[in-house]
Amino acid sequence: MKPKAKRQGKYNAHSTVIDGIRFPSKLEGGYYEYLKAAKSIGAVKYFLRQVPFDLPGGVTYRCDFQVFWKDGAVSFVDTKGKETETFKIKKKQVEALYPVTIDIVKRVPSLKGRL
Repeated sequence: MKPKAKRQGKYNAHSTVIDGIRFPSKLEGGYYEYLKAAKSIGAVKYFLRQVPFDLPGGVTYRCDFQVFWKDGAVSFVDTKGKETETFKIKKKQVEALYPVTIDIVKRVPSLKGRL
């Protein structure tokens, strides 16, 4: 009998587990590790994961991270390897209904600019 192949995620994303937390992509897991490192050096006060925004029609959009930086800035970050049309529509709705801008991260940044 053939062993069952590991199911690949949507859009070729490979899930990963870090600190017992399952992330749907390596990019999201890598950004989580980046935020932990930024917190350990004091660049980030704290961060939240999977921040919900209620949209019309009973729809909820979940942003990957809300980050509270040491300089007082607050950012909303979504990690995306591929931007789908559904994502683009929901992002526009969130930004129209709430006083936020959602930053899209396509690769894990360096900490050099935040020290």
